[in-house]
Amino acid sequence: MRLTEAEWQLMNVLWEHHPATAREVAEGLPGDVDWAYTTIKTMLARLAVKRAISEHKRGNTSVYTPLISRTKARRSALVTLLNQAFDGAAAPLVHFLVEHNALSRKERQELARLLKEEDKKGGRHA
Repeated sequence: MRLTEAEWQLMNVLWEHHPATAREVAEGLPGDVDWAYTTIKTMLARLAVKRAISEHKRGNTSVYTPLISRTKARRSALVTLLNQAFDGAAAPLVHFLVEHNALSRKERQELARLLKEEDKKGGRHA
């Protein structure tokens, strides 16, 4: 499932605080986001059509709940990035991140630890 940048912002609020009304979602958005309430409602409706969230009524108020997990959305976004920018291969992405100092020392150490751990378990075979 592909999410736009704006949809990611809404989903991040919903993943942290759900179920939530449109007003609650608006209140949970970062301070630099200054969208009209009607814009938020429209984007939530689009997310419901995409089946990323569910919408049900509580009285006259719509309440929204995520239908996809953050992990599943991240996986989909990463697969899209890998396919579009790295010919479907993860190694060039990792190389790019390391080469361009996109990973902190702590993140590099964690990556090295995870790779060693996977090697001990037998790892993933290509």
